[in-house]
This record gives sequence, C-alpha cells and structure tokens, in this order.
Amino acid sequence: MLSIENIEVTYHHTVQALRGLSLNVPKGKIVALLGSNGAGKTTTLKAVSNLLALENGHVGEGRILFDGKPIKGIEPDALVKNGLFHVREGRRIFAEMSVEDNLTAATYALKGRSDKPDYDRIYEFFPRLKERRNQIAGYLSGGEQQMLAVGRAMMARPKMILMDEPSLGLAPQVVADIFATVKRLNEEEGMTILLVEQNATLALNLADYGYIMENGSVVMEGSAATLKSDKDIQSFYLGMSEDDSSARQSFRDVKHYKRRKRWLS
Repeated sequence: MLSIENIEVTYHHTVQALRGLSLNVPKGKIVALLGSNGAGKTTTLKAVSNLLALENGHVGEGRILFDGKPIKGIEPDALVKNGLFHVREGRRIFAEMSVEDNLTAATYALKGRSDKPDYDRIYEFFPRLKERRNQIAGYLSGGEQQMLAVGRAMMARPKMILMDEPSLGLAPQVVADIFATVKRLNEEEGMTILLVEQNATLALNLADYGYIMENGSVVMEGSAATLKSDKDIQSFYLGMSEDDSSARQSFRDVKHYKRRKRWLS
C-alpha cells in the first residue's frame, strides 16, 4: 500500500532529518514505526502526507509510492481524497466547531465517490462522541478529542491511516480503548495503518511488523514478535534488562547503555 524508497528530507535547506529512509507497509497490515524523540518518525509521516512544506521541509532524493502511484508533490487534500489520511500528533481537531461538524468536515473527501457520510458508523465505534455530538470539540477531554480525530479519519473512508502518537497524554484506559479501535479497524475493515508510537510495548502488541529509527534512518526491522524478543529492543524501548527479562532498568541506565553502544559502534 505504501512504499518509501531511499528518501532524503531537509528542513530550511540545511538540517537533514531523514537519510536514505526506506520502508514498506503492506495492504491490510499494521506497521509500527518506533524510535526515540528526534529520530525522524513524525517527519516520515509528514513526508508521506506532503505536510513538510508548512515547516519549510523538503523531500529530496527517493520515491514515495501510495497504492502503486508516486505521490511526491501531490497536495495533502488530494491525497485524502485518494484514500490517505494523516491523524496528526496532538489531535488537531477544529476546537471551535461541534463534534458532528468536525466529522462533517472530513466528508469533502467523499465528493465524487460512491461512499456516503456514515455518522452512525463512527458513533457505533465511539458511543461517547454520540453523547457529545452537539458539544464544542474544544471542551472535550483529551481522550474524547483523540476519539474524534480517529473518527474524522474514519469518516473519510481512507484506504490507509497514518497515525502519530495516538496515546500521547492520555490515561491508560483511554489508550487501551483507542488501540482496541485501531485493531478493530484493521481486523474488521482491512484498514492499513502506519503507526508512530512512543509506547513500544503497545505498538508491537498491535502491529504485524515494525521499523526502528535512529538519526533519520532505519536501524532495525522485523516482525513484531521478532522485535519484541530482541535484547536491544528490550533494553532500549521495553525497559527490560539483558540479564533478567523480568527486571526493569531505570531511564538513566537505558540512556547510558545506548550512548555507550553508539560510541563503541
């Protein structure tokens, strides 16, 4: 569904954010993109959805193919109409509009298509949004706003969703509900999803495949099961020590080990 081939991304024509990045997202699968802050995960999603220009970013070398067609340079709204929806970090809802008006805003993607707006489908997935359908979106809780952001994506009937940090700042139970919805979308509707997520345990439990990024490049990839069993991944992202998988390392210990490993390499 999505193929990124050796792309380079720079900001302000000087700062290189992605260096020869390549990855693939098969149709109907969930792929997790993991890495520390500043690794280039969000930049990768923005490169795909062509939002980099808003931040003086530029995709140079390489190709990006969506559903078999090159999409570099295509306007973001056209990409949405073609079936690619980006749920951005921080929700990015229309705070001064009602919940239902936020959902209605996504229906522009359906113009010229046989799909019709289906509010009941969204409300079946998220009953809380139905209860608050006439409420101003800016007054929703963080979890409800995230539900609305996902519901707005669903309203556009995309082939693929790019999802950036859906668990950010949310209570554990709300995160569990959001991830259950993502899993349901994938299993029941065959939705293809590229997921950026800081919570590596959650992401790898949900995903079929994963990529690990550092400094703008992929440094490791594999099935979710393979990555979960890898000692480095356990130490760096799952907080497990190498000599005792049931123990937890402190954040300082993990960071020290990472620095030492990079220096030795």
